[in-house]
Amino acid sequence: MAEAVARLISRAADVAGEDWDRLAGGGNPFSSHAFLTSVEDSGSASERAGWRPLHIVVDGEDGRPAGILPGYLKSHSQGEYVFDHAWADAWARAGLNYYPKLQHAVPFTPATAPKLLADDPEVRALLVAASSTVIRENGFSSSHATFVNEADAVDFAAGGWMERNDVQYHWFNDGYAGFSEFLGALSSRKRKVLRKEREAALSGVDEIVWLSGSDLTETAWDAFWDFYQDTGSRKWGRPYLTRRFFSLIGERMAERVVLVMARRGGRYVAGALNFLGDDCLYGRQWGCVEDIPFLHFELCYHQAIDIACARGLARVEAGAQGAHKVARGYRPVLTRSFHDVADLRFRDAVADYLERERAAVVGEAFALTEGLPFREG
Repeated sequence: MAEAVARLISRAADVAGEDWDRLAGGGNPFSSHAFLTSVEDSGSASERAGWRPLHIVVDGEDGRPAGILPGYLKSHSQGEYVFDHAWADAWARAGLNYYPKLQHAVPFTPATAPKLLADDPEVRALLVAASSTVIRENGFSSSHATFVNEADAVDFAAGGWMERNDVQYHWFNDGYAGFSEFLGALSSRKRKVLRKEREAALSGVDEIVWLSGSDLTETAWDAFWDFYQDTGSRKWGRPYLTRRFFSLIGERMAERVVLVMARRGGRYVAGALNFLGDDCLYGRQWGCVEDIPFLHFELCYHQAIDIACARGLARVEAGAQGAHKVARGYRPVLTRSFHDVADLRFRDAVADYLERERAAVVGEAFALTEGLPFREG
């Protein structure tokens, strides 16, 4: 690979699906060709939306891709879940442009996933270096890799990128046969609270169903789209994902999707969208058209535990933020992102900030463990 060079492509679809997935592996749905082409082909991640695809590819001696680093040229900081608005403000106060920036992220998805899609150590190092080169040669402010796994973290750190930490909440399956066995691991008081919470939620609906594979009909997606629109309009003004995105994942990766839907009075009234990895259930969007007490917790957290137990999955990643998840058995976990800043003056300031922030985040995660509902001993 001594003579290998990196090139840029403007669509994930420019790489054959079999080549992409050969490098990504099958363990994480968000690194897959099906997911990324769906988010791009649907117009959800597009230049118009401020997410211009700009993927870095290194070809092998056989002419096929030997490594891929998915990326997006961003004109804003929305849909990333690692907040850098203060950095953008600092650039603006200095009379400089923070945007565009290069973002190595799964669009609109705060889930840890492989970023460096390559096995060869030299190729992985070349992908990291290529991202740094792109921002410097094009006058971009910075490059960011968010929700990075442990293996990729080693390579980004070796490339001189700066680490940032945050906290998420994950549920871990300690061999539970089902939700009742999980409840048995909790303190008596917490166990009673969750039982009452589930009873209240379930009494408010007629049934809850899990939809996957061929059960993901356009009728189900239409209903979920209404839920998603409602949540999006209340949280950030407009939803990030287009209606076509949901149809495309239903066509391209239906077996990796579990749509949890609640029905009342002959219609769907709420739903939660999950994606399946080899050992993890990833909770993503949620929404409703009727306000039913505790139904959000039921569909997003308790049903996710039910699915993980039923499928023998090791953990549930329930998305970004939400310390209320701790009381429901979800443990605080540190997440990683890595950042490369072209301007040395800003780089030093960001490095100093991140050093202090990391210590605070670790302290927060430790403090949150005090609220875990498990029995002592």
